Formats: sequence, C-alpha cells, structure tokens
Amino acid sequence: QLQLVESGGGLVQPGGSLRLSCAASGFTSDEYAVGWFRQAPGKEREGVSCISNTNRTNYADSVKGRFTISRGNAKNMVYLQMNSLKAEDTGIYYCAADSSCGLGNIMHSWGKGTLVTVSS
Repeated sequence: QLQLVESGGGLVQPGGSLRLSCAASGFTSDEYAVGWFRQAPGKEREGVSCISNTNRTNYADSVKGRFTISRGNAKNMVYLQMNSLKAEDTGIYYCAADSSCGLGNIMHSWGKGTLVTVSS
C-alpha cells in the first residue's frame, strides 16, 4: 500500500543543479521518515539524506552544503535539491520510507529510482 515514485533525474553538467521529487501514495509522507539513497555504477548503495517524521534532517558528508532535503506543501511529496553537482554524484537515486531514518538501507519501502548523470 505504501508506494514511492522518483522523478527529476537527467543529464546535467558539473556545477549544475537538479531537483529530484519523491511522490508517495498510500500514506501521508510526513507520517514517515523519507530518505534519499544513490548507487553509482559498480558501487554499493549509499545514504544521501533523510528527513524524519518530525522534519529533522541529516546528510552524508559528501553532499553537505550542496544538497537539501525537504517536504513539499503537498504532504505526499519529498524533494532533494542538488546544487554544485559533481561527476561523483552520478548514479541512480532512490527514495525510501519507513518509521526511522536510522534504518538506512533496510527501510521498508523503496521507489524504482531515477538516473542522475553529471557529465560534460
């Protein structure tokens, strides 16, 4: 019943910006923690950012100061604003939801991902 769909990925040049969206259905997104994860080619999935059900946020050190996670005015939306993009940010980005940000890679519900490619 809890479903997530990512959108907003694409090709962007280094230094550019992109905003990813995560649309939830079957629940109100602010009832859950929602995290963003990414998987680069040939690498394991890593956590990027998470927002808790009380709107506390956290970020991986590699994206601090460049990425911002937020909930939209529509309660079913969570966004990841990505600025100053680097080639190392390339990967498939997933959103996931569960009761806690601390669950990391074992969060209960996952979207199918959206591809972000940072290249000139």
